[in-house]
Amino acid sequence: MHDYDWLVIGSGPAGEKGAVQAAWFGKRVAVVERAPVYGGACVHTGTLPSKTLRETALYLSGHRQREMYGVDLHLARDVSVHDLMCRQSAVLGSESERIARNFERHGVAVLSGAASFVDAHTVRITPADAAPYTVTADAVLIATGTRPFRPAFVPFDDPQIDCSDTILDLDRIPRAMVVLGGGVIGCEYASIFAALGCKVTIVESRRQILGFLDPEINSLLTSALERLGCEILLDREVTSVGRDAAGVLTCTLADGHTLPCERLLFAGGRSGNTESLGLEHLGVKPNARGLLNCDANYRVVGAEGGRVYAAGDVVGFPALASVAMEQGRVAACHAFDLGYKTSVSPLFPYGLYTIPEVATVGETEAEARARGEDVEVGRALYRDNARGQIVGDLQGMLKLVFRAGDKRLLGVHIIGERATELVHIGQVVMGVGGGIDHFVGQVFNFPSLGEMYKYAAYDGLGRVARRGAQPTAQ
Repeated sequence: MHDYDWLVIGSGPAGEKGAVQAAWFGKRVAVVERAPVYGGACVHTGTLPSKTLRETALYLSGHRQREMYGVDLHLARDVSVHDLMCRQSAVLGSESERIARNFERHGVAVLSGAASFVDAHTVRITPADAAPYTVTADAVLIATGTRPFRPAFVPFDDPQIDCSDTILDLDRIPRAMVVLGGGVIGCEYASIFAALGCKVTIVESRRQILGFLDPEINSLLTSALERLGCEILLDREVTSVGRDAAGVLTCTLADGHTLPCERLLFAGGRSGNTESLGLEHLGVKPNARGLLNCDANYRVVGAEGGRVYAAGDVVGFPALASVAMEQGRVAACHAFDLGYKTSVSPLFPYGLYTIPEVATVGETEAEARARGEDVEVGRALYRDNARGQIVGDLQGMLKLVFRAGDKRLLGVHIIGERATELVHIGQVVMGVGGGIDHFVGQVFNFPSLGEMYKYAAYDGLGRVARRGAQPTAQ
C-alpha cells in the first residue's frame, strides 16, 4: 500500500485545487511545497503582486482623478515599489493563510521540501534543513508552475535589468524604462509604470502587441498606452543587451538602432519548473521551455506507468490561474475515476490588467469570419453609459460578436473600467448557447456598466435589421 493515494508537487492554483478535489472524495492526499509559503508564483511573484501594485499605483498616482476631474497629482519620485506595495503583505498573507486553512479543512498533508522522482510511484523529498526521505503514491500530480524565461543574450546579473519577478524589488521608480516584449506581462507592467510617471518604451518583435486580441480592441489599447506615455516600437528584433563604452546600459536592435536604458524589463515568456524533478526516471523529456506534454486528461505523455499527471502553467497554454484550477480538478477526477469533472470548459475568459483593463471570451470578429460564419457585431461605448460617465471612463467599449442568422453570441470583447468583471456576464450567456436578444429582455441596474450589454445588443440587432432594409427615396 502506498503512503498516499495522490501526491501533488506544488501548492499554486493547480496544485491546491487538484489536492483538495481528491481529498474531498476521501483520498489520502499530500502536497509537496519547497517554498516557506503556499500559493506559488500566482500568490507571491506574479498574479496577485502585480495586480496589487496596479491598484496602488492607480490610487497613489491619482490617475483616475486626472481622468475624472482633471486633478493634477504627482507621485514622489523617490517612492519605491516596496512603498507602493503597502497592501501586498495583507493581500498575499491572507491568500496564503486561506490555502493553509483549505488544506487543513480537507485533511491534506503538507510536506516541506523539494521533490524529485525516483520512479513513477516514488518521490524523494529534500527539506531545507533535514535529511532527504522518500514517499510513495498511487498517482502524482506535477503542478510546479513556471518562472520568467531568461535568454542568454540578456545579462540578468546587471543590477539595472529585471525580469517579472525582480521588478517588484525596485528601490525606486525609474524615470525611464525599456520593456522587451509586448505580451500580457510586458504591457501590464508598462502601463503601471507609465501611470506612475515613468517614460516607458515597449519593444515588440511582432507587428502588434497582444496579437490574440480583437483588432479593434487592440487598436484602442494601443492608443490608450500611448496616451499614458508609452512609446511602442513594433516589428523590432533585439539582437543584444549590454553596456556601451561609456558604461550605459543599451539594447541594440536588428536595424542597428540602440536604446539607452535607465532600467530594462525583459518580459519574453516563461519556463517550466521541471529541471530538478528527475523526469528522466520516468522517461519524460520536457520541451525547450521546460513544459510538459499531456493528453486530454492531463496525464503526462510518455510517463512510465501512466499515473503521472500535470496541470497549470507547467503544461503551457493557456497559462491562466483560473484554468489551472480546473485542470488540477479534472486531473484528480480522472486519476481516481471520480466522474465529477471530466473536462475543462473550452470557454474561458482572458483578463488583462493593463491600464485600462481588457477582457475577452470566445471568438474575435476576424476569427469567426475566417471560419465562414456570417457574423455581425454590436457595440456600446462607456461614454454613452451613465456609470461610465460617473467613473470617468470615456474611452472604453464593449463589443459583442454574434451570428447574424440566429443571434447566437460568439464572443465578448471589452476594454475599460471593470472589464475583467463585466466579461463574465457574456460568458454565462455563451455557456448556455444564448443569443444577444437575451440581453434585451433583461433588466439591469441603473446606473451600471453591465447595462452596456443591453445597448450593445440593440446596436447589433439594428445592424442585422438594416441589412434587409431597402433604400428609400430622398
